[in-house]
Amino acid sequence: MPQSYDGLGRILVIIPTYNEIDNVDMITGRLRAAVPEAHILVVDDNSPDGTGRRADELAAADDHIHVLHRQGKEGLGAAYKAGFAWGLGEGYDVVVEFDADGSHQPEQLPRVLAGLHEADMVKGSRWVPGGSVVNWPLHRELLSRGGSIYTRLMLGLPVKDITGGLNAFRADTLRAILDDPIDGQGYGIQRDLTWNAHKRGYRIKEVPIEFIERTAGESKMSGDVVKEAMIRTTELGLKHRGKQVRDAVAALRGGPEHAGEVAGRFVGAVSRAARDAAREFRNGRAR
Repeated sequence: MPQSYDGLGRILVIIPTYNEIDNVDMITGRLRAAVPEAHILVVDDNSPDGTGRRADELAAADDHIHVLHRQGKEGLGAAYKAGFAWGLGEGYDVVVEFDADGSHQPEQLPRVLAGLHEADMVKGSRWVPGGSVVNWPLHRELLSRGGSIYTRLMLGLPVKDITGGLNAFRADTLRAILDDPIDGQGYGIQRDLTWNAHKRGYRIKEVPIEFIERTAGESKMSGDVVKEAMIRTTELGLKHRGKQVRDAVAALRGGPEHAGEVAGRFVGAVSRAARDAAREFRNGRAR
């Protein structure tokens, strides 16, 4: 029976793990059932709970499961970058980021992959119509929504769920955007991958997903992670908006007509970003 993702080539799903012994069997089993053709790469940061050893056992019994062992816990960004390098080196045509804890539902992956038929990067999105979160307290949802809204305002990104971690890439797209700066440790890698794809003019599509809070294991999210992401986003945003201002000033030297055109684009972009952010915040509060 034809699948929605047929024709995309060889697919690799990357799952970073650290102390996910309670989840590794569950997530690999569900992925193998949901997308049987896909290969899985478990990138384990030397988990003390034996996740890496269990992944090796799963790989020994299934030629679609692979394991990349790292020396220690160096952060999500570093784990994904190592997984990307492995996948691109092995010649996969599509590379997917996927959480180990079940918050990303494997059964929704075919719909995300299908989006690559008309895009270069697809984000599984919680904040587009049809997307949702389950078992999140209000403050957690407001924090996530607020982070995406702030990033959109600072960078002018036309993406609703910038911080979402379920992302699928065409290999050529991923290879190109990895040439630009990428957060080497934390969750900022999701922002950077999306930002780099947008800057290079790649087509980014958001597909609604239902995100479910983990039920086993411990979350790796912390206040320090959020703080680091906000600081880095502010730095990127000031650099981006500063360049826009410099371009506008330079245009003044080109004559009033040119200056007015550049200034109009700048004001329009900021106004649209602010208007969209305000609308999304109101919608989020109303839910």
